[in-house]
Amino acid sequence: MITENNNITTNSLAAWILAARPKTLTGAMVPVMIGTAWAWRLGGGEDFRVLPAVLCFLFAFLMQIDSNFINDYFDCIKGNDNRTTRLGPKRACSEGWITLPAMRLGLVITSVVACFVGFPLIFFGGWEMIVVGGVCVLFAFLYTTYFSYLGLGDVLVLVFFGIIPVVFTTYAILPNHSQALCLQVIMSGVICGCVIDTLLVVNNYRDRENDKRDGKITLIVRIGEGRAERLYLALGLVAYLQLLLLLFSGETGSLLTFLFLFILFIPYSFLHYNTAMRMKKIKRGKELNTILAQTARNMLLYGIATSDGVMDSDMYNVSLRVRLL
Repeated sequence: MITENNNITTNSLAAWILAARPKTLTGAMVPVMIGTAWAWRLGGGEDFRVLPAVLCFLFAFLMQIDSNFINDYFDCIKGNDNRTTRLGPKRACSEGWITLPAMRLGLVITSVVACFVGFPLIFFGGWEMIVVGGVCVLFAFLYTTYFSYLGLGDVLVLVFFGIIPVVFTTYAILPNHSQALCLQVIMSGVICGCVIDTLLVVNNYRDRENDKRDGKITLIVRIGEGRAERLYLALGLVAYLQLLLLLFSGETGSLLTFLFLFILFIPYSFLHYNTAMRMKKIKRGKELNTILAQTARNMLLYGIATSDGVMDSDMYNVSLRVRLL
């Protein structure tokens, strides 16, 4: 297994794998998982289209890797990845694993490949998918270079790791005669965005002092340590409660279904609470990187539980679907 403690050769395959940050791919995978589950629920297994589902996963992974390359490159040239003060995992450009010219080429190639992979989705979701894909690519660049310095990162995570991937994955997979914007899917996207944002919250919580020094006014820098700890806990637990409200808003619920869903989400909520308490205890330093890993684990459990709940429960009333004009 390749780790940052290995002797990394400049511009080697190992260097690019570390720069891609495979552990962050959970955040890209979970919303597509949920969107895929909704497509199965709303369209049925017989009309489920596998190819657009695969394309959505590949596009999400490539865009996450692209975002990581962009973040690595621009933070390096801005001096935000100082090796002596950095608390998070090592970064490829700052460590010299990948040269800046190579990273520039790498992020361009990744952006082009992501567009190439995403383009066929127009045959399943229509020409509006070009707009969605273009906005995603633009977001990848503007997040690191502009919006993260204004404290807007959490809002963008809600949109681009919640609403957009959940809603448009569902839309692209559904057969043409069933494609619609659904209230339940949009709500699931909002909830998913809240859960994914816990990863950004703990990342910015760890870096709050360095960010403040560098003029990076994240939401955590604005609200302070104590409120950040409560926000992290609330994002996970409120999302859990909102999801339950969503699941139980139908008219065909039963006690058996209630128990099934309640048990399904116990592991996620329990682990999220424990992670929040441990983060509060650690407070600062590199040890918070363990909280980052635990948060990614919690997100994956949430994605699995939500996807299972969407496909297996009988609680959804699909009559709230609203046709696109």
